[in-house]
Amino acid sequence: MIDIQQLLAGNPRTIARAITRVESGGDDAAELMKAVFPHTGKAMVIGITGSPGAGKSSLVDKLALFYKDKGERIGIVCVDPSSPFSGGAILGDRIRMATLGLDKNVFIRSMATRGNLGGLSRSTVDAVAILDAAGFDKVIVETVGVGQDEVEIVKTADVSVVVLVPGMGDDIQAIKAGIMEIGDVFVINKADREGVLRTQKELESLLSLAHRPDMWMPPIVPTVATESKGIEDLSAAITSYFEFQKQENGLVRKTAIARWRLTELVQERLLSDLMKRNGTSDKLDKLALEIAQKKNDPYSAVEDIISG
Repeated sequence: MIDIQQLLAGNPRTIARAITRVESGGDDAAELMKAVFPHTGKAMVIGITGSPGAGKSSLVDKLALFYKDKGERIGIVCVDPSSPFSGGAILGDRIRMATLGLDKNVFIRSMATRGNLGGLSRSTVDAVAILDAAGFDKVIVETVGVGQDEVEIVKTADVSVVVLVPGMGDDIQAIKAGIMEIGDVFVINKADREGVLRTQKELESLLSLAHRPDMWMPPIVPTVATESKGIEDLSAAITSYFEFQKQENGLVRKTAIARWRLTELVQERLLSDLMKRNGTSDKLDKLALEIAQKKNDPYSAVEDIISG
């Protein structure tokens, strides 16, 4: 059983066990989250998203270091691609953060996407809530970089940061495909490369066409994460939107997040109940084999499972 008082006191081992509990989806995970929920809402949740290779991990590393040096406690949730066979996270990017993770005021956790298109595992929201309740001032969620499906990040973050790099032709295309709507702050990382001004101008012209309901004009921050350049400007831009949101439409956004979360939990519960029915697991294996052998189709199989 998870000791809630130890969790609220920020005990790293208890936090790790609590996140493992919600990630594995144990029977008492819901009871744990019920106890945690009243203690949430104090941390600033920052989502970092963008193209693979844009330098998100380096940016998260330097941003966390910046906050740590200001005396804040930082929680980092890194959503990694998961192995399609074992379901475990592939932990390549975490090696870069090894030094940062040794600090007692920094807690780093890798989570597998487990097949979620949005690059966020089902339990990411719960992990963020646990870190929030444990007294972390900032919780940074770094996603796997899967293009336009990353709009999911907006559903967990107070501030969404979209990371781009100059000289990548598909960047602006990705923005047009939907990321534009979710960016509260845009970062042009690796700004020591050629093409920064061109990327910035394209971004500015696209932003001038997009009309957000809250009338916020997302700032564009050039950074060179590997040299810690622009990190302070990024922090200021993140804070400015966080403060703006509190004045303007904070409740609207929080209500939309709560509605999405509720829908997701209902779907998860219904699926779990269905899978627990006697014989469903065996039936699933049998139907999967039939579909693989082209003796059945997936749509008929779904009807068969639901009708029971």
